[in-house]
Amino acid sequence: MAKQRVKFTFAQEMIKEPVIWRLGRDFNLVTNIRRADVTEDRGWVVLELEGEMEEIERGVQWVVEQGVRVDPVAGDIVEG
Repeated sequence: MAKQRVKFTFAQEMIKEPVIWRLGRDFNLVTNIRRADVTEDRGWVVLELEGEMEEIERGVQWVVEQGVRVDPVAGDIVEG
C-alpha cells in the first residue's frame, strides 16, 4: 500500500460536492483528513490517501477533472 499527501482547493461551486467520499468509494482509497478549512465561498483540505499507487494516481486525476486544484504536500501537516 502506498501513501500520498495532497491538498485539494475547492472553488465555491464544488464545496458541497462529495468529492472526497467518491474518491474513497470509486477508487478504493482510504482518505484521512489531516487539516481543512471550509467557508461558504471557498475551501481546502489536506488529505492523506492510502491505497494502490495506480488507484491514487487515477483518483487524483479524476479529482482534477472535477475542477478541484490538487497540490502535493510534503511532511506531516499535523505532527510536524
